[in-house]
Amino acid sequence: MSARVEVHGHTVSLEHYIDGARVGSPTTFEDRSPIDGSLLANVCRGDAATANAAISAAVRAFPAWSGLGPEGRAPYLHRLAELIDAHVDHIAEVECWDMAMLERSLKARVIGRGARNFRAYADLSCEYEERLWQSNGTTNRVVRDPSGPAVVITPWNAPFMLSTWKTAPALAAGCTVVLKPAEWSPLSCSMLFDLVDQAGFPSGVFNLVQGTGEEVGAALVADTRVRRLSFTGSPETARHIGHAGAENIVPFTAELGGKNPFLVFADADLDAAAAKAALQFDDAGQVCLSGTRLLVEESVVEDFLTRFHAQVDRHVLGDPHDEATTISPLIHPDHLARVSGFVERARSAGDEIVRGGQQPDSGGLWYEPTLIRPQSNDSEVVQHEVFGPVLTIQTFASEAEAIELANSTAYGLSGILFTGSAERADRVGRAVRAGTVWVNCFLVRDLTAPFGGAGISGIGREGGDYALDFYSDLKTLQILNGTVS
Repeated sequence: MSARVEVHGHTVSLEHYIDGARVGSPTTFEDRSPIDGSLLANVCRGDAATANAAISAAVRAFPAWSGLGPEGRAPYLHRLAELIDAHVDHIAEVECWDMAMLERSLKARVIGRGARNFRAYADLSCEYEERLWQSNGTTNRVVRDPSGPAVVITPWNAPFMLSTWKTAPALAAGCTVVLKPAEWSPLSCSMLFDLVDQAGFPSGVFNLVQGTGEEVGAALVADTRVRRLSFTGSPETARHIGHAGAENIVPFTAELGGKNPFLVFADADLDAAAAKAALQFDDAGQVCLSGTRLLVEESVVEDFLTRFHAQVDRHVLGDPHDEATTISPLIHPDHLARVSGFVERARSAGDEIVRGGQQPDSGGLWYEPTLIRPQSNDSEVVQHEVFGPVLTIQTFASEAEAIELANSTAYGLSGILFTGSAERADRVGRAVRAGTVWVNCFLVRDLTAPFGGAGISGIGREGGDYALDFYSDLKTLQILNGTVS
């Protein structure tokens, strides 16, 4: 009998999913809710043997799955998308308990994005047009060959959506997949595999392995049979995964967080800018794309701050199930210690805590929305990702200084720019080192656009054909004209 648990009315398997079946482990790890610290489950803890079983299943399944072609694979992805749509509320409720993102956000936009991911990549794969041209008396065609078994490792924030974002293009491209979700929030990903089973995926095509990075994760990425690695998380972990990939000559894509600038020029709509700046505290700041460095033209900084504080004052720290709550708790006690450590070191270094800078009296894993004015651009809190509800504010006197500050960290994931000038939007948007720059908006996404980072924010690009190309070996067929008919 498989190991399952009831999570506030919803049944969730605690086992891996390998070769089309649930598979247990002799050891487990605890999964506790960030909301109240309650034990949600003791989840099966994979090891090297688990990793070997999952990759072996993916290797066996690869020839038949890749041989189906895009049109043969698409129905499976579409059936899975339909099942996700039918279970959005259930998945959202479990993920809320497990990760503590606002339940209304999960239900309204986040979980449903998983279904859109599978549909979009199924359709894009079928719509691929081979590049065709004539040269040197030959006809050239560029075709995609599925690359082989892929290992996908995903983070604890928005775990369901981010897992589908990575695995959907891999499956659509014809790869078989082993997914390892983060151990701090594994339950919604387990629910995904009940739907994979219902969708009738062939055994071994899509596998789930749970556990820690040091144990099962390390075994997965070191396996010589793996032909693609995809990871979202910290630069520190990415270095270990990248080393393993390099040893085996395996292509590797990574999205590694950011220290993103939020630029506000004097000609901007300050009300709109302040409102969007206050939204950077959403999900307790646990969003890699958030604009955590407020860079404001010095002539309007006080006006901006007045509007910003008024917007932040509207935030409500509370239970993420509650419609009134706007800021949820942090994911884990260890992460709370990390966030508060950044703030305390900033305080000790003489940086000004403009607001917040502590836990609320209610305790738990909540942390107040915090704004810090650093003494120097070299301050730790400016240069390193906090990944919590902590922003910094600095001023600039010229466009050149704004760009210099924006590009002054090792990261380069995203940027946010508020201005009323089309010329400045183009000029500064091009100059900011980032994979995505939003102008007068934030988190507007097109699934076909490239997504990724510069600097230590990542390697490669996801999204649209960029992701499908990553999971493929591109082949040129060059045929001498007049020799075939």
